Amino acid sequence: MNERVIELIDIAPKEFWGAQDTHLETIKKYYPKLKIVARGTTLKAFGEAEILDEFETRFRRLMHHFSRYNSIDDNVILRVLETSHQHDVHHMHDRDKILVHGIGGKLIKAMTPNQQKLVDTIHKNDMVFAIGPAGTGKTYTGVAMAVKALKEKQVKRIILTRPAVEAGENLGFLPGDMKEKLDPYMQPLYDALRDMLPPQTLEDYILKGIIQIAPLAFMRGRTLDNAFVILDEAQNTTHSQMKMFLTRMGKNAKFMITGDPGQVDLPRRTISGLKEAILILKDVEGVGIIYLDDKDIVRHRLVKKIIDAYKSIENND
Repeated sequence: MNERVIELIDIAPKEFWGAQDTHLETIKKYYPKLKIVARGTTLKAFGEAEILDEFETRFRRLMHHFSRYNSIDDNVILRVLETSHQHDVHHMHDRDKILVHGIGGKLIKAMTPNQQKLVDTIHKNDMVFAIGPAGTGKTYTGVAMAVKALKEKQVKRIILTRPAVEAGENLGFLPGDMKEKLDPYMQPLYDALRDMLPPQTLEDYILKGIIQIAPLAFMRGRTLDNAFVILDEAQNTTHSQMKMFLTRMGKNAKFMITGDPGQVDLPRRTISGLKEAILILKDVEGVGIIYLDDKDIVRHRLVKKIIDAYKSIENND
């Protein structure tokens, strides 16, 4: 009897096999002439070579579907197993400008024209600055693009960083280990990732270093190759921090820098590295700069009104 062994790569087995292995049972019923056994991330199939060849091709297609859309059900399993060509499975989704299929079937895509401009600019440039007020989707869109690039194997890792300016990057006085000290500053990045990746997959990626979330100070001395790198809250970088970060760029890297020049938390008379960078790099080929504004706010409708109200008193100062 012939044997075929297939490993689930970067796929959480509990989610792929389904509750009480319901998805696995559906697969078994479709191939009654094969003996199929799954243990953790390993699937073994036994049977005739010709049937095994067809099974492996279609099972790998099913894994690809799960990696791309973060979910499968009995209808999807049967559709993938019954379809001859990969294109037939995906073409309905491709015409929508979907960046990532998030958790619970959430479709993550650009919600405004400026967000779509940001997506297009990231495609065309290796370094992109996304400038705009809170709630305009800068970070969220960037993380979605990073996850998309990772899923499509354009990069090998995602690196997310931000300056822990509230603690002066001197975190020794905070309780807990280093991760516990840093997590509050990195929380918005974790929140975006949790919308886009299954919990087990995200945990595995972080453990393996495929996704790295760290304060800006930890970037010093590194060369970042084959990575999608996002510097968030960049308005709170100094001249030297921004220069240090921008010069970390290695081969096959995408750098995205997000920030709101109107929310600088640096000490008075300290020049924001973001404001300086967009001035001196605005004419450099390969660097894209996109400005988002109040019309791009996708949070609660009150956020736009709050920003407008504060803008009115700040303009009077």
